[in-house]
Amino acid sequence: MALAFRTVAQLAGVSLSWLGWVLSCLTNYLPHWKNLNLDLNEMENWTMGLWQTCVIQEAVGMQCKDFDSFLALPAELRVSRILMFLSNGLGFLGLLVSGFGLDCLRIGESHRDLKRRLLILGGILSWVSGITALVPVSWVAHKTVQEFWDENVPDFVPRWEFGEALFLGWFAGLSLLLGGCLLHCAACSSHAPLASGHYAVAQTQDHHRQLETRNANLKN
Repeated sequence: MALAFRTVAQLAGVSLSWLGWVLSCLTNYLPHWKNLNLDLNEMENWTMGLWQTCVIQEAVGMQCKDFDSFLALPAELRVSRILMFLSNGLGFLGLLVSGFGLDCLRIGESHRDLKRRLLILGGILSWVSGITALVPVSWVAHKTVQEFWDENVPDFVPRWEFGEALFLGWFAGLSLLLGGCLLHCAACSSHAPLASGHYAVAQTQDHHRQLETRNANLKN
């Protein structure tokens, strides 16, 4: 039962980490962190991401323009760019490291302690990747709420609202955190048995040792 749990935890942890990494990459580049609907022109919607601003018109479609200057961006967008890049890099590294620690991978099968450490390291990297994805998304969401309820802004001025990428980023961060937890649970559980060929060799060696010990006892 413990061995089955270890195998399932490993596969589920890597799968969730992979899903979270893919979603965090999409969150980084999608221009839908904020949405703006104009009451005066319902045929036109604005969206903003970390890299560009887009306008969606029913007649023309979507047209996007990249931000001209990094330093001219608000602080939350500048920091979010850096943290999302860090999240994408750490998430990929965590997948790579934890992949080599899986029991189903025949490479390094005899080095169980090393594979366990790789799983733990992969889980830690997934955790950090999840946190660095949740922080910028939550920060931008917090600033959006503050600006939406700012009493100094007249009521007739349009307000930015949550975009789809924020929800995608929250789901990505939680997937990475859960994947890291499962990898740690798998690393702390019982080891899976050796492959059939290795198990047969080990069993034969144990049998030979028992025969040698028995013969030595008979001679004495």
